[in-house]
Amino acid sequence: MTKATKLLPALPPPQRERLMALAREVSFPEDARIFEAGGIADRFWVIRSGAVSLDQRVTSLQRVTVATLGAGDLLGWSWLFPPYAWDFGAEAFSPVRAYEFDAAAVRRLCDEDQHLGMILLRQVAEILAYRLEATRGKLLERYGRHRHTAL
Repeated sequence: MTKATKLLPALPPPQRERLMALAREVSFPEDARIFEAGGIADRFWVIRSGAVSLDQRVTSLQRVTVATLGAGDLLGWSWLFPPYAWDFGAEAFSPVRAYEFDAAAVRRLCDEDQHLGMILLRQVAEILAYRLEATRGKLLERYGRHRHTAL
């Protein structure tokens, strides 16, 4: 499995400074809904402290947690790809402090500084690849056993 990447430390200092110039500090109380699947992805966060659960609605009454994110993790990637709609929901699992970034401002910055844009895109892709691989492992662990016992 690839290694988990934290977005901010992975950026070279000049690009990290340019990105951080757009950050604002925010907080979410425990159990706060941060965003819903299908909503407009107009921002993203880097978690400073606390934990956030990503979830997928499976019925009108039930959500399934697909990942838990913590300090240093990127929260939200749908802002980077049209149609800019959240693929999952997110909820504060504990009190959360984070850096919040306006997606349109970051996309403009990436257009102006294409080096930053390429590095940011590469890092987000690496984070997504890691999460996909981790999810695959969890699915195999959970459902792979059932398949083998049924044989």
